[in-house]
Parts: sequence; C-alpha cells; structure tokens
Amino acid sequence: MVLRSRRRDISPTVTGPRVNHDIRVPEVRVIDEESEQMGILSIDDAVKAAEDRFLDLVEVAPNSDPPVCKIMDYGRYKYSQQKKGKEAKKRQKIVELKEVKMRIKIDEHDYEFKKNHAERFLLDGNKAKVTIMFRGREVTHPHLGRKLLDRVANDLMEICTIEQNPLLEGRNMTMVLAPNKAAAKLQESGGDKGKSDKRVPVDGEEGVLTAPLADSLNEAVEDMSVESAESSPEPVDEQNLEEGKTDAEA
Repeated sequence: MVLRSRRRDISPTVTGPRVNHDIRVPEVRVIDEESEQMGILSIDDAVKAAEDRFLDLVEVAPNSDPPVCKIMDYGRYKYSQQKKGKEAKKRQKIVELKEVKMRIKIDEHDYEFKKNHAERFLLDGNKAKVTIMFRGREVTHPHLGRKLLDRVANDLMEICTIEQNPLLEGRNMTMVLAPNKAAAKLQESGGDKGKSDKRVPVDGEEGVLTAPLADSLNEAVEDMSVESAESSPEPVDEQNLEEGKTDAEA
C-alpha cells in the first residue's frame, strides 16, 4: 500500500494562524474536519491526528483556554481566504473627485449640460467639484458665483450633500458635492441616471435664471454689461469732423 506523503513543515504567515508544531501549548481542544468535537488532546496527539488524515492542525482560537484548533487543509484554507479578499477588493468602490467648470454668464442650455454631468458623477458614486471661473472684472462680483453654486446645490439636493461650502480661491470659486444615501440607492437599483426628479423652475424666457438664491444673476450680469458699454469711448462723427476742418481752413 502506497501512502501519500505530505510536507509537515508548513509555516504560518506573519499575520496568519499557527499550524502544526508551531503551536506552542501543551494541550488544545480539537475539532475535526467534519466540525465534530474531539475533546482536549495533547499537542502531539492533535498533530498526529491531523497527520493521520493527511491534513493540518490549525489554531483558530488562540485566546481560549485551552486554545481551539481545527483539522483542515491549510493550503486550501489560505487560498479561500485570499480569494475572498480579492472579491471584497473588487466590490470596493473607489471614490473619485470629478470637476465641472462654469462661468457666471453661462446660458440655460450650457447650465443644464454641466449640471447633468455633475448629476451623473454623483449617481456613479463619485464626488463632484463645481468650479466657477471669473474673468476680468467678474472677480469683483463673487456673489454671482455663490448664487450659481447655490442653484446647482438646490437642483441636486435630492442626491447629494455639500461636503465643502463655496470657497473663493484666486479667480475660482469651488464647491464639493458628495453623493448621499438616495444616490447610492439609485445606483444599486440601476435608476435612470441624469434624470433627477427635483428640478428648480426656470422662467419661460430662454436663458433667464429664476432659481432660488440665484434670481438676480442675470440682472447683475446685465449691469456689468451696461457699465462696460458706458465706459467705452463714443464714436466720432466723421461728417462733423470734416465740416470743422473746412471752417478752420476758411
């Protein structure tokens, strides 16, 4: 009869359980491969019982008195634990920070386009960073950027929470939105992305923003345009200039 040989010098990992003769206690409580109690045995008898079954004696409860050991295939046990760890790592969601950029003079169509991007990021489980970019004299009106960010937060209030309040840094004002439990439920159920039920009303006239906290956005932008127009030099009448030249010659 040929007996299948098996190495008995299996060493535990740094964080793994002690195996076979690495178990340094005089007695252990033994559970066999069928999860049946074998009682308290000396360490030599317990290791011999495992070797007779061509298996390993693995310490599963070292803090018990006496420690509890189980007879099992330690190589298969390690493989199953590694497989479980890989599967858990695959299921783990890595949250990314994705950015959406806007201008305070953004029209309604572009605003909806950018907002839908932020909404999709949130429904995918990522964070959305909304950035308002100021150019030229626009930086003197930071309240316009704040109102536009407030409108974005109001439109996405059902699926997000504000992780970072609007913050002005140089010529950019940023706000960070994080997905909430409702967004996670929509993601798990495979809900319709980019179609949130909560919509802030918009005036019938295209391009006019009337969202809460942003109802004066267009008026302020128009005031800026009027100021720019008033500061520009008036055109010179060429006909009057020509007549004045003729009088001077005469």
